[in-house]
Amino acid sequence: MSEHTSVGEEAELSFMPMQAADLDEVLKIESVSHIHPWTKGNFSDSLAAGHWAYCIRPQADQMVKGSYLDPAVLWAYCILFPAVDELHLLNITVSPHLRKLGLGKRMMAAIEGVAAQQKMPRIILEVRPTNTAALALYQYLGYEQIGVRKNYYPANLGTGMREDALVMAKSIKLEL
Repeated sequence: MSEHTSVGEEAELSFMPMQAADLDEVLKIESVSHIHPWTKGNFSDSLAAGHWAYCIRPQADQMVKGSYLDPAVLWAYCILFPAVDELHLLNITVSPHLRKLGLGKRMMAAIEGVAAQQKMPRIILEVRPTNTAALALYQYLGYEQIGVRKNYYPANLGTGMREDALVMAKSIKLEL
């Protein structure tokens, strides 16, 4: 089994609260991951607003300095907005070198666990229809399209063209 495979499937993930000091590292991944990436100001505003923001790294007891298992290496991050009765996933991004290894699926499972623990019966998110990998993951995990936000995403800064967002949701089973 390659190191990459073990990274995605076996390594323990550590969800650490995102701090302002993490933003440069977050922005390196964000800038190469999205057509219209969040800015440092977008992330700072989310932190200031009290959104639940996490950096995902390998757990320290699994560290291998200088490798993907080095806890200094940021693997992924997510921003969640807790509303009264739902958790809104605002941003979830996995480092390009670690995609297709199961990290997104494992992160979504953890996010669903947080929603259940916090007694939030639903998770809602937006996704670009052209982001076929994310769309496939969400569908696989049981998210269903509940709407469309017209012209939601900037698609081409030069032309001003915009792309719709598919609004997806999943009911979370709450323990009584």
